[in-house]
Amino acid sequence: MRGTQTRTSRALRELARIPLHSETPQEAGRGPWNHSSITGFVLTSLFDDSRTHLFLFSMVVVVYVLAMAGNAAMVLLIWADARLHTPMYFLLSQLSFLDIFFTSVTVPKMIVGFLFGWTGISFGGCGAQMFFFMFLGAAECLLLALMAYDRYVAICNPLRYPVLMSRQVCLLMVAASWLGGSLNASIQTSLTLQFPYCGSRRIAHFFCEVPSLLVLACADTEAYEQVLFVTGVVVLLVPIAFISTSYALILAAVLRMRSVEGRQKALATCSSHLTVVNLFYGPLVYTYMLPASYHSPGQDDVVSVFYTVLTPMLNPVIYSLRNKEVTGAMRKAIGKCRVSGRA
Repeated sequence: MRGTQTRTSRALRELARIPLHSETPQEAGRGPWNHSSITGFVLTSLFDDSRTHLFLFSMVVVVYVLAMAGNAAMVLLIWADARLHTPMYFLLSQLSFLDIFFTSVTVPKMIVGFLFGWTGISFGGCGAQMFFFMFLGAAECLLLALMAYDRYVAICNPLRYPVLMSRQVCLLMVAASWLGGSLNASIQTSLTLQFPYCGSRRIAHFFCEVPSLLVLACADTEAYEQVLFVTGVVVLLVPIAFISTSYALILAAVLRMRSVEGRQKALATCSSHLTVVNLFYGPLVYTYMLPASYHSPGQDDVVSVFYTVLTPMLNPVIYSLRNKEVTGAMRKAIGKCRVSGRA
């Protein structure tokens, strides 16, 4: 029985090395290849030439532009208005800063690939895209958890808030999120790129993401997939547990408040953060924590668009519309622009 399984696995490996007839010689490989013997990968386009897909592509471009403009405006608004120079808004500006780069890692390449047909990507370029995607994504996961701690201290321990959330502490929080993201990305990128790849060079995705790239590996990736699951637990589930605990304590404190106005203000601020957390963590858990058998490449594309384009666009909208201090600073900035324009 064991011999039969061995012969079957060998046959499957040999079939994996056979190029697909629909691929050009530049897209297909002959036998195993790695970074020393390849020119790169080929990314599949997210859209085709149909009118429906052209409309969807236009919507993605519009959402991307809005995400860049909204997050850049949020960073400038927090920097320019002295009333927003508080720990909460400092962390919010860092979130917008991460979103600007996070969505720019994948979307411009996808836009260029659709418009000009430049779907190829070098081995080094694929590794760089993978690294920065995981680096910025993990950093944002950690930062969202630290933002929940900020809200917990502000509501449950307001007298010690200036000490527990001093400028030094805020800088350490941001540095910790960036360091954790870079460590996660370094480990996963180095392990993913060390595998030999064989057969088709076509990645069934519009950017280089670890699960899509592992499908092309002609080596046993089961052990690494377990490592990937563990890192997913550390980067995703542990922060989710931390956020849930923080908001459980916050809810208990809010229910004890006698002031209706204070209760409404606390709930408005916390609900904005919780909405962002759900929009960002939900698709990532679906992609990285569920087994591959539970989702297809097409579903992965849709979910990836959600957390690479849509969520970064919604973050500044959610925080600005549901926060009186941000809307007030925005009206003040618009008023100054009108006055200077008339002058």
